[in-house]
Amino acid sequence: MKKTAALPFPQSKNGHFFDELGDFIGDVFYEILPDLGFELRDEQIFMAFQLEQAYKNKSVIFAEAGVGTGKTLVYLVYAICYARYMRKPAIISCADETLIEQLVKPGGDIEKLSNALNMEIDVRLAKAREQYVCVKKLNNIIDQTDSEEIEKVYDDIPSFVNQQGASMTSFKPYGDRKEYPWISDREWKKIAWDPLQQCSTCEYFHRCGQTLNRNHYRSAGDLVICSHDFYMEHVWTKESRTREGQLPLLPEASCVVFDEGHLLEFAAQKGLTYRFNAETLTTVLTGYLNQDVREESLVLIEDILAGHDEWFDILKESAKMQEESNRKEVPRTPEMLAVAEKLKKNAASLLDQLVFDSELYVLEEYHLKMIEEYLEFYAYGLDILLKDNEGIYWVEESKDTFSLVIMPRLVEEVLKKEVFSQKIPYVFSSATLSREGDFTFFSQSLGIDKSIGFTVDSPFDYNEKMAAYAFVTDEEEQKWQHIADKSFKNEGGSLVLFSSPDEMNRFRDWLFVKKPEVSCLFEGDQEISELVKKFQNNENQVLCAYHLWEGLDIPGSALNQVIIASLPFPPVDPVFKAKRQESNHPLEEVDIPYMLLRLRQGVGRLIRTATDEGVIHLIVSSRENEAYCENISSALPVKINY
Repeated sequence: MKKTAALPFPQSKNGHFFDELGDFIGDVFYEILPDLGFELRDEQIFMAFQLEQAYKNKSVIFAEAGVGTGKTLVYLVYAICYARYMRKPAIISCADETLIEQLVKPGGDIEKLSNALNMEIDVRLAKAREQYVCVKKLNNIIDQTDSEEIEKVYDDIPSFVNQQGASMTSFKPYGDRKEYPWISDREWKKIAWDPLQQCSTCEYFHRCGQTLNRNHYRSAGDLVICSHDFYMEHVWTKESRTREGQLPLLPEASCVVFDEGHLLEFAAQKGLTYRFNAETLTTVLTGYLNQDVREESLVLIEDILAGHDEWFDILKESAKMQEESNRKEVPRTPEMLAVAEKLKKNAASLLDQLVFDSELYVLEEYHLKMIEEYLEFYAYGLDILLKDNEGIYWVEESKDTFSLVIMPRLVEEVLKKEVFSQKIPYVFSSATLSREGDFTFFSQSLGIDKSIGFTVDSPFDYNEKMAAYAFVTDEEEQKWQHIADKSFKNEGGSLVLFSSPDEMNRFRDWLFVKKPEVSCLFEGDQEISELVKKFQNNENQVLCAYHLWEGLDIPGSALNQVIIASLPFPPVDPVFKAKRQESNHPLEEVDIPYMLLRLRQGVGRLIRTATDEGVIHLIVSSRENEAYCENISSALPVKINY
């Protein structure tokens, strides 16, 4: 058990923790940080004393604070002090892995705070499972691949991993995606963990990088930093893992901070997603067929496998591709629903048969447990599909896999029960949490009954620091030419934000043919934090991305121009189609709010400090300019020049 570090301020015998914490907070933001050259910000101090109420009352607080308010330093000081007081780590949940890296990077806010307060901060990362290499997949592919990127990863795997009988004292955490910056996203997927892996019975389990990293972060003293997706996976699997004798994915927390908290609802939906792979059920039930079971069970299994094949044949024939999305829409036909209903009944019957078979015959415990778990998952997912208006579903297809994905439409009741019923402080931090200062819509969507909230505007004078220009065109060729011209003229220092991977790749193909002299970094070519580092360290670079609308923090001249390739409307896919169907005014209540939120986040990448300055270039079609001109103007902090 790790010894908890001391509080960074003296505690008297009869003193009250929050009184002494308040004095310390005042010292930090009024004296210690300003004496070290940090800017004294009224917005930061206001936010600090607002957070005090949430920690005192163990309540939910919405801290909507603009760029430059110093909100990260505020929530870090509170989280660390409270973690040490409660002797449990604080969890900082970020929107994605990119934001995690921004928080812990050299020169980032955690390192700045550690140096300023002369305090060692025990911070550890809990990354999503797909961020770790799967040694089993790597070993299976290494003799068949000609990829130098994958071969280099294989060469970097520690010797103890493939060494039978190696002492566990030699086991060290490894396998994080960040450790292999050279490998592209496309190649990484071939060797990374995926949901089809049966980790609990894998021969590499105790030497697995994911296992070793998990053991490492569980003993954190101050902070555990994870993504929203991973936090939600922890929430949804906590009960089942405990029931099976496994530890939850994350340790018990003293408090939770959701950075970029406006993205939590979608992460919660993803965490409750049911993914049906065409081959998985066959793989699972084949293990049952090889056991000594009754004829009745064997007949039932054959019926399920035949029905499953028929079901997926219907899905493959009826699924419709959506533009700018890898999600195919699934028509809710009577034929498809009838087969799904029969599958659900048969799955429930087989679960009952398992009870008899386990009592009458000697079944391998692993196979029994795996089949029970998967059948429960299978039946519950089908139940959501069959209930009208409860689920969102789509098909994803790649070269090797075909999957049906089912996502619950609403998650507030589950969140209310599993998350916000706990009596601990929850802090939501973002520049965009309210609708004109009202947090009701956001809090209700998450199942939060009681909360407090405040809004703090950015202290920056944007009229002095930023200029914004709109370029109107209906020709994609002109759009690409405009992006290339502005990037070339600016001699780098440019972030180009695209609405989707497809849009970015179309520009990439055009650039390769038309402007080979323009050097660009493209998201997906390498591990994302490595790309960001290259961009930041070379002022002549151009970074093209579709995920970096939020969280990217590059102050100074390394980033002085943001080019927005198109208005970031939500994709035409089943998730947003369901949201639109729920609304009486989908354009005004779904599409435009999403676009404006993302647009504000993208514009926010430009000015990160009081000395930054730069230019925004926004490319719109003539129809968009006519329809949304006022909306766009309201989202930007400066007047748009045409």
